[in-house]
Amino acid sequence: MSVDIETTTERIEQLLSRMTWEEKLAQLGSHWNDRRTGGEIIAPMQDVMGAGRPEFTAAARHGMGHLTRRFGTTPVQPRDGMAVAREDQLFLRDSTRLGIPAILHEECLTGLTTLGATVYPTPLAWAATFDRDLVRETAAAIGADMRALGVHQGLAPVLDVTTDYRWGRVEETLGEDPFVVATLGTAFVQGLQSAGVIATLKHFAGHASSRGGRNHAPVAMGERDLRDLVLPPFEMAVRIGGAGSVMNSYTETDRVPAAADRRLLTDILRGEWGFEGTVVSDYWAVAFLKAKHRVAATVADAGRLALHAGMDVELPDTAAFAALAVDDPDPERTAAEVDEAVRRVLRQKLALGLLDDGWEPPEPADVDLDSERNRGIARRLAERSVVLLDNPRDLLPLDVPPARIAVVGPGADDPRVLMGAYSYPIHVLPRHPELGLGIDAESIADAVRRRFDDAEVSVVPGVPLVEPPADGEIERAVDAAAAADVAIAVVGDRAGMFGKGTSGEGSDAPGLDLPGHQGRLADAVLATGTPVILLVVSGRPYALGRYVGRAAAIVQAFFPGVEGPAAIAGILAGDTAPSGHLPVQIPRHADALPHTYLAPPLGQDGDRISSLSIAAAFPFGHGLSYTSFEVGTPEPAASDLPTDGRTSVAVTVRNTGGRRGATVVQLYASDPVAQVTRPVVQLLGYARVELDPGAAARVHFDVHADRFSFVGLEGRRVVEPGDILLSSGRSVGDRSAEVLLRLAGPTRRVEHAVLDTPTRVEGVDA
Repeated sequence: MSVDIETTTERIEQLLSRMTWEEKLAQLGSHWNDRRTGGEIIAPMQDVMGAGRPEFTAAARHGMGHLTRRFGTTPVQPRDGMAVAREDQLFLRDSTRLGIPAILHEECLTGLTTLGATVYPTPLAWAATFDRDLVRETAAAIGADMRALGVHQGLAPVLDVTTDYRWGRVEETLGEDPFVVATLGTAFVQGLQSAGVIATLKHFAGHASSRGGRNHAPVAMGERDLRDLVLPPFEMAVRIGGAGSVMNSYTETDRVPAAADRRLLTDILRGEWGFEGTVVSDYWAVAFLKAKHRVAATVADAGRLALHAGMDVELPDTAAFAALAVDDPDPERTAAEVDEAVRRVLRQKLALGLLDDGWEPPEPADVDLDSERNRGIARRLAERSVVLLDNPRDLLPLDVPPARIAVVGPGADDPRVLMGAYSYPIHVLPRHPELGLGIDAESIADAVRRRFDDAEVSVVPGVPLVEPPADGEIERAVDAAAAADVAIAVVGDRAGMFGKGTSGEGSDAPGLDLPGHQGRLADAVLATGTPVILLVVSGRPYALGRYVGRAAAIVQAFFPGVEGPAAIAGILAGDTAPSGHLPVQIPRHADALPHTYLAPPLGQDGDRISSLSIAAAFPFGHGLSYTSFEVGTPEPAASDLPTDGRTSVAVTVRNTGGRRGATVVQLYASDPVAQVTRPVVQLLGYARVELDPGAAARVHFDVHADRFSFVGLEGRRVVEPGDILLSSGRSVGDRSAEVLLRLAGPTRRVEHAVLDTPTRVEGVDA
């Protein structure tokens, strides 16, 4: 291994020594073939930032570090996109002095963001599966498609921990628990990179903790919340997952923009965690240091601030880094930091094979981006993500198919409600209406018709997504529901960018009532007396307390992707038992914030603390099935655990119902007395278990004392002696009696926040 490192270092130093200043800077930037400088744009200031963008051959005369979204911008078929990328790469190889190809990056959060690619469920849906292996398999399939096209880097996963459900990008997150975000996010990293594609962690750090749930708003957060809530997923994905790249957050914490925060990008990321990959800017984040944060007087100053903080590559175009030498007060420091950033970029290119003798970009080919393999994975992911919230009358499953079904709501017959904002049909294709969705996708109504093919199915939207209904629209939906044996009310979101939807980047919510007049529709349909399945298809949790006990069943699906309708219809029919569990809570009331479960005692409901209750309608981890499960109390291997030791905790789960099903066994910990306030209860480990009727399994959680660490009074991470209370169950609100585990020994300083809780599941004789 040492020989390889020495050889790599020698090759990089030789190449670096040959580079001119302009050639070095070229490696730290990118080029986007997006020619729009006016008219309809995706993001605010995109037209300003893109103005004057040169053609590729002019921009790349000294080389280029990255190529931005050659497949994800203008709609292209795989063969055509490969031809464009190949032409650019051959220009770099054959027409620049050093002949260094570029790293081609694309978005890939719900599958590769390009025309005709499979749209997988959104990350909030992955989290609802609590299934690391399936998330890893999904990412590997996405990576394989990307690699076949010649794509080297994916801008995923999002490791932001949800703290405010109003934030538009909740759909992109893995929920509100940092351990779930860390473990599933790391699984995605491992899957993507197993296919030879660099994973990019975003948004580092605190993006989801912006004030008021507002996009790009400042973050008001202390050191403990940053260290105990926000950073652990990134640390696990770096230290355990080996992530190759990190992207900064647009936000600012304690008035320091992340793109200029050396403490984040260098001291913590590299100094504490040993990260050796590249830090890439979120699009225009470097220029935003001048244009939005106003911490730089010029674009050149902005570039130097970012470079000094630890930024390596400016995306999506090269602007600020190209001007680094302009009026530089410390050119020696800048030159040294440029060299170090170039080394990191070259190291990745070498690892990707881009510097190999005889390297060739792939020949254009007809690559199937919506294969049967992809669809099968997307279907399993969707099925395991659907959460049965409530089924008080045992209406579900519909074992005896109804003769008449009414499907109402704005999402009833609209396939767009299935897809997240970073899917190609939502992200790009609204600007190309002639292409439709660019992929075969049925609506929920289509899937219901197909699955219940003997039933009479009527479909009436009732209300638009947010606009007021026309005269008689709600009445027509009510009439359809009243005439049916079962009504399915499809409510929730349709994703869109910057206010063009009710979920997605820049589509933040003022509150957590169902958008627009959907609540009116739901109330009217529930008043008919027909059994109503309230099907919420959304990118965030909405307040559903008013429907509990009124709806015959409540089902939650977080943007389940193109296979979502078939998965949902199969679950309603009983072909598949629901097994999803909530990675976020479902609020009871829309306006009593916050709603997340990870709060200290004063952040919880208490005896006469406030006139506002923040109790959840359905708690974190909740999810019902068509069978029943019994989860036993935790059984630690010993009653004492050294503050530097580890132990095994066993939990027995049994299927006590009449059909096969899966549940998520959850292990929780409570620290009743600590030197700083701690969450009342916090997830320690989880395991998805599938059992036949009457069968049982024993889940063994391998728990290290470091899992009980926190940032103490002196600002250092510690494990301190004392009592820990363990409990287990199927949600944070449905837990066993607590079992005492005593941490014994001295208070111990801990270097790292992240340590996994491996699980092992073994069968138990009935």
